Amino acid sequence: MQTVVGVLRGGPSREHEVSLKTGAAILANLPEDKYLARDIYIDKQGQWHDRGRATTPDKILRQIDVAFLGLHGEYGEDGEVQKLLERFGVPYTGSDSFGSYLAMHKIMSKHKAEEVGLLTPKFHYIERASDAEAIAREVVQHFRQPVVVKPVAWGSSVGVSIVGGYAPVLAAIQHLFNEGSPTVVVEEFIKGQEATAGVVEGLRGEQLYTLPPIEIIPPTGDFFSYNSKYSGETREICPGNFTRVESEELQRLSKVMHRALGLRHYSRSDFIVTPKGIYYLETNTLPGLTAESLLPKSLASVGVAFPDFLAHLIGLART
Repeated sequence: MQTVVGVLRGGPSREHEVSLKTGAAILANLPEDKYLARDIYIDKQGQWHDRGRATTPDKILRQIDVAFLGLHGEYGEDGEVQKLLERFGVPYTGSDSFGSYLAMHKIMSKHKAEEVGLLTPKFHYIERASDAEAIAREVVQHFRQPVVVKPVAWGSSVGVSIVGGYAPVLAAIQHLFNEGSPTVVVEEFIKGQEATAGVVEGLRGEQLYTLPPIEIIPPTGDFFSYNSKYSGETREICPGNFTRVESEELQRLSKVMHRALGLRHYSRSDFIVTPKGIYYLETNTLPGLTAESLLPKSLASVGVAFPDFLAHLIGLART
């Protein structure tokens, strides 16, 4: 008998369009002999839809065996939809509600990284828009310019900017508050090789299987911004041009953070490799699974077929 898999995609986040693509990739690659897929669309207002009709979560969730989360950003990765699924007792792919919240909150995840001995850029946490001017002055005085300004709990590099000088830093902070980010972080800009490394639980008989680290080379004059992530202009090399020691350390650190944040099933952590060491940036609990996304490329590099990976995650969700 086929397992009914509800693929949740869309959602009320700034990553709505990317989530649609991730969900489409999941729907297209679920093995049809094992699974009966249900395309569950959540619009930008948070309304759930089943087969083109607006409905409520309770009506849909009673009809599926497992939920496959193709959501990104707020609601999808911050623990909110996970809490809903837990309340209804529906198994789902990815980390639980608390682990998702912890990883999505860039300050909490940085503190966890520091607790387990990882390097991470120095930062200022801004909880109130009224503090923006004072912190912008402090940042310009004490941090080498430019700096990175980003929202604390958005993903896919949405809202991230690299700016230098008092006026640009202040403007970037104020812009994020105006755009609805409840809190903002300003951190050191670490120059080096951008890297990401994924882990998958239970793959190939390993408790926590590490995928080859990917080197990310954005277009000249850009960083790994939202646009460069999905425009096809960024070069993504897998395995990356790292020394053996660097590659092994990236893999080790990705496992360390997966465990430190209490995550499940799979995750992908981002780093900067420098001569002084490897700096931890953040961890993605629901990495993109589009054709342009990083995790499918690292899976392909070690011969893991995408449909097999999806089936593996469903198996983890149901155990």
